[in-house]
Amino acid sequence: MSKIRLDVKKVKEAREYAKKIALNTQRFVEEHSTVAVERTVLRLLGVDGINEEGIPLPNLVVDHLKEKQALEDGAAFHIGNAMVMMKKTPQEIAEEVAAGNLDLTKIPVADAFERNLAVEEVAKKMVEKIRKNRGVREEKLARLGDKSGPYLYVIVATGNIYADIVQAKAAAKQGADIIAVIRTTGQSLLDYVPYGATTEGFGGTMATQENFRLMREALDEVGEELGRYIRLCNYCSGLCMPEIAAMGAMERLDVMLNDALYGILFRDINMKRTLIDQYFSRAINGFAGVIINTGEDNYLTTADAYEEAHTVLASQFINEQFALLAGLPEEQMGLGHAFEMDPTLKNGFLYELAQAQMAREIFPKAPLKYMPPTKFMTGDIFKGQVQNALFNMVTIMTGQKLHLLGMMTEAIHTPFLSDRAAAIDNAAYIFNTMEDFGSEIEFKKGGIIEKRAQEVLEETVALLGNIEKEGLFRTLETGKFAGIKRPQDGGKGLDGVVRKSAHYENPFFELLLEGGVN
Repeated sequence: MSKIRLDVKKVKEAREYAKKIALNTQRFVEEHSTVAVERTVLRLLGVDGINEEGIPLPNLVVDHLKEKQALEDGAAFHIGNAMVMMKKTPQEIAEEVAAGNLDLTKIPVADAFERNLAVEEVAKKMVEKIRKNRGVREEKLARLGDKSGPYLYVIVATGNIYADIVQAKAAAKQGADIIAVIRTTGQSLLDYVPYGATTEGFGGTMATQENFRLMREALDEVGEELGRYIRLCNYCSGLCMPEIAAMGAMERLDVMLNDALYGILFRDINMKRTLIDQYFSRAINGFAGVIINTGEDNYLTTADAYEEAHTVLASQFINEQFALLAGLPEEQMGLGHAFEMDPTLKNGFLYELAQAQMAREIFPKAPLKYMPPTKFMTGDIFKGQVQNALFNMVTIMTGQKLHLLGMMTEAIHTPFLSDRAAAIDNAAYIFNTMEDFGSEIEFKKGGIIEKRAQEVLEETVALLGNIEKEGLFRTLETGKFAGIKRPQDGGKGLDGVVRKSAHYENPFFELLLEGGVN
C-alpha cells in the first residue's frame, strides 16, 4: 500500500514508457562498440601495463586496430587469432604490438572454433576471478554483519592515495560505512586510464587500478579491526567508463558512480559513446555485485529542484531500464536524488519529503542514493548544520540507503577530519532517535505531500511519453534534462564509436549476462 496513495497505473505507465525508450536505444547500442569497450575487453583478457612513454598497452593495441580499420571486428577477434597462430598470451601479444613488432591485421585468420576457444579460456578465468571477489565480499558481510539502516557515505579527496588512506581509515573509525574516493578534476575526459599509485591530483585522486588495490587493502584492514565491512566507492563515468568498471571488479570495489546520462549532460561526452559504454560497464558491475550510483542529483545543480523534480524521476525510470537490460538487478541500483530545494521555499521540507517517499515507493528494492544540500549552502556553518539535519531526517523517515553525508563547511573548503566527524555524529544521532519514525506516521489524505507526489508523477508520465515519441537522442538534443542541450554528433569521444562487423567478437557479454550471479 502506498502511504502517499500513488496511482499504481501511472507508475506502471511511466515504467512502460521508460522500457520502450531503453529498448529503442538499445538497438543502436548493440550494433556498435567503442574504443573504451575494446580496451576493457583487453584488460579483462589480462592486458596491463604501459610503454616507455607511459601509454597504457590497451590503448596502444586499440589504436593500432583503429588505424588499420579493423576495430569493428573487436579486440577479442584479433587477440584470439594471434593467440592461436602465435601461441602467445594476450599480454605478450600486446607487448609485441606496443613495440611496433606486430601487425595484428597481417596474421592469417585461424579457424573460428579454435579462435573462440582460445579467447574463452582466458575470459572465463577473469570472470571466475571476479566471481570469487564477489564471494569474498559476501563472506565478509556474512561474518561481520551488514547494516540494516542507511549507509553513512563520506568522501576523501586529497589527490594523494596514501593521504586518502589515512583519511579513509579515520572516517571508518568515526563511523562511516562507505568511502568514496573522488576522482581528480577532469579525469572523466581522459580517454585512457592512468597507471600505478598516484600522489598528485586536483580536487580528487586519480582512479587507477593500483589506487583501487591500495585503498581496498586499507579498508579491509580497518574493517577487520572494527568488525565491520567498509565499502569502497569510485567513479566509472566518463570516457573510460567500462575500463574503470572492470578494474573495480578486479579489485573488489563495492559501489560505482555509473549513470547512463551523466557524462552526456555534465561532461559533454557524446551521447552515442556514453550509451554504448554504459551498457558494458553495467554488465560488469551487475556480475561483480557492485551497487551503481546514478547521477540525477546533478540535475538539481543546474535546474530548479521544485520545478524540475519530474525530470529526476523520469531519469530514474530510464536508468532503471538500462540497468535491467545490462543484467543489473534492482538491488544494485543506487538511483540518485538530492535534498536541493531553496531553503526559502515555503513548505520546502514537505516537498523534499514527498519526492523521497515517492522514490522509495516506486523503486522499493533499490538502495537509493540520497545526496545532501550543496546548491544553497552559504558558508554559514550553523545554518548548514541545520540544513543537513533536515536532510538526515528525510533519509530516516523514507528509508533511503546510500546517504552521502552533508558537510557544514560545504562552500568553504574540502572537509577536515573534524567536519566529517561532526557530520557523522549529526546523522547517527538523528538516525537513532528517529529510527522507527517513518513507520509510525501517516500522510494526510489530500494533503500537501500527497498532492505534490501526484503532481510530479503526472509530469513524469507526460515527459516519458514525449521522450518515447521523440527518442532519447532527440530528447537530449532539445535539453529536456537539466536544461542542457547536447547534439547527437557533438561532444567528446564520438570518433571512438565503431559499427560492429559481421565477425565481431566479445566473449564477456555472454559470460557476464548469462553466467552472472543474481
